[in-house]
Amino acid sequence: MRAAWISAVAAIGIATAATIMTGTASAEVTSGYQVGETVGAMTVTKVTGNSLDGIPDGQSLCYRCKMGSRPVVMVFARTADEKLAKLLKLLDEEIEEHQDAKLSSFVNMLGTDADSLKKDATEFVKLHGLERIAFVVPDDSANGPAAYKIAPDADLTVVCFKGGKVTANHAVAKGQLSEEKIDAIVDSACSMAE
Repeated sequence: MRAAWISAVAAIGIATAATIMTGTASAEVTSGYQVGETVGAMTVTKVTGNSLDGIPDGQSLCYRCKMGSRPVVMVFARTADEKLAKLLKLLDEEIEEHQDAKLSSFVNMLGTDADSLKKDATEFVKLHGLERIAFVVPDDSANGPAAYKIAPDADLTVVCFKGGKVTANHAVAKGQLSEEKIDAIVDSACSMAE
């Protein structure tokens, strides 16, 4: 019995080491509000994007509050790369398609230098032609407000909510935003608009 237990422990150790060495560790992390929770208020500065929302660039406000009971895809991003651009372009298209449902989205850029985040967000939106998604920087720009529970190891956290209640949560580590995860996020957004 003891030999079988030792063999099992050894097998787990070998499998764990192989996973670490090959870099195939899970892309899943736990970050942000979870399904069923109510999304609280937070203060952000609108930087750019979504000129139709009536909020001028540079205004400080609770963007989440502005969304009211709409279906919202709230994104927290640490890296503005091509994968994020692909996700946001698809969301931008869905927002246009689901105007009757008032589907909305905004991106919170996270990092330690708020001025650089604002500059990078403006360039990112211009480069990728995003029209219906606002980019904001939270007052707590490193990880967002503490109540939001954004994990430091989450490069991307997406919280979908409707009527203030979370309907879906997706979070991934740096470099792990896969095509499958992008599809899952877009599906979560669309399901709120139906």
